[in-house]
Amino acid sequence: MLPPLSDDELRRYARQTLLAEVGEEGQRRLKAARVLVVGAGGLGSPVALYLAAAGVGRIGLVDSDRVELSNLHRQVLFATGDLGRAKVDAAAERLRGLNPEIEVVAHRERFTPANALDLVRAYDVVADGTDNFPTRYLVNDACVLAGRPNVFASVLRFAGQATVFWPGRGPCYRCLFPEPPDPGLVPSCGEAGVLGALPGLLGAIQATEVLKLLLGVGEPLIGRLLLIDALAARFREIRFPRRPDCPACGEGATPTLAPDSTGGAKAGQPHVAAGPVPAGLSLATPTCDGAPPEPPLPWEIPVEELQHWRETGRPHLLLDVRTPREHAFAAIAGDVFLPLHELPERLGDLPRDRPIVVYCHTGGRSAQAVGYLRARGFPQAINLEGGIDAWSAAIDPDVPRY
Repeated sequence: MLPPLSDDELRRYARQTLLAEVGEEGQRRLKAARVLVVGAGGLGSPVALYLAAAGVGRIGLVDSDRVELSNLHRQVLFATGDLGRAKVDAAAERLRGLNPEIEVVAHRERFTPANALDLVRAYDVVADGTDNFPTRYLVNDACVLAGRPNVFASVLRFAGQATVFWPGRGPCYRCLFPEPPDPGLVPSCGEAGVLGALPGLLGAIQATEVLKLLLGVGEPLIGRLLLIDALAARFREIRFPRRPDCPACGEGATPTLAPDSTGGAKAGQPHVAAGPVPAGLSLATPTCDGAPPEPPLPWEIPVEELQHWRETGRPHLLLDVRTPREHAFAAIAGDVFLPLHELPERLGDLPRDRPIVVYCHTGGRSAQAVGYLRARGFPQAINLEGGIDAWSAAIDPDVPRY
C-alpha cells in the first residue's frame, strides 16, 4: 500500500503532480521508493539533490571521503563551511534541509565486496557516481545479483556519457565494457580535469532516469549509451546489446563480487569508462635501467597530420567506427569500416604493427574506440580529432557534411 501525502507534500510537489505521468499516485510511489547513490561527488551531488527535491522517500548515500576545497567547483551538495566534514554527513544535512519530508541514510563507508550486496538489496534503484573502475564493476555485479537497475553516468574534461543497466531487461556494464582498461591508461578528473557544470548535466540526466524508473514512465536508457560533447553542444547515442557470453548477466553466468583492489568507492568524478586519454598525457613508464622511454604516439592527431601521413605514405590503417548509414553517406577514401559495436568481436582483424587512426563523425565515438583498443593491446591506436566533419571542413570539401 502506497503511503499518503500530507497537505504540505501536496503543496511541495504541486508542479510535479500536475503531470499526467506523475499525478498524486506517482508522487506516492516516489515517497515509497528507496534509491542508493554510490559516491557523493560531482555526479552524486546533483542526483541526490534532484531526487530529494522530487520527493523520493529514502535516499542512501555511500561515501567515505571528506569535503576538500577542490571538490567545490562541481560537488554542489557542499559549501565552504563543510570543508573537512564527512561528505555523507554534510550531504545528509543539506538534503534534509531541502526536504524534511524524506529520509536520508548516511553510509559513511567504502563500497566493498563485504557490504555491496547488502547495501544494494536495501534499495530499489542504484545511481552509480563512483570514481574508479573496480568499484564500478562491483556496483554492476551487485546490481546483477540483486536484480536492481543501475543508473550510470561518467564525465571527464568536456565529455560525458549515461545509460541504464537493468538485469533481465537489458545489458549490464560488463556487456558494454567486458574488462577494465589497464591501470593508468584512463586518467581521472584529478589528472585530466573536468568542467564544473558538466557533472551537473550528467547528474540531472541520471536523476531523470531514476525518476522514470520509479514512476514506470517513458523510455529508459536501457541498451542505449548517451554521449555528450559539451564543447560542441552535441548529444549522440550508441545502441549496444546484451552479450550472451557476458560473465555477469549472460546465459548460464554465475556472477560474483570480485575483490576491489582499490579499496572501495570514493566520492569525486569517475573516469570515462574505457574512454580517452587526453592528448599530451604520456603513457610511457621509465625502463628498468632508468633510460628514458621511447616517446609514445600521440593519443589524438588533427586532420592536417593525417593528410600529411597520406601524402608521405606513412603506413597506417584508417578505421571508421560509425554506423552503416553514416558510412554510406560520407567516408574518407581508403578507410576500413568497422562499426563501434562490432569492435570487441573483430579485434583479430586489426593490425598491431602500425598505427590505427580511428574516426567517427566528430571524434566522440572514435575516442571511446581508441581507449578500448589501447586497453586491449593496440598502443598505436590514435583518435582523429574532429572526425570526418573536420576532414570535410579542412581537407576535402567534396566529402558531404551532416
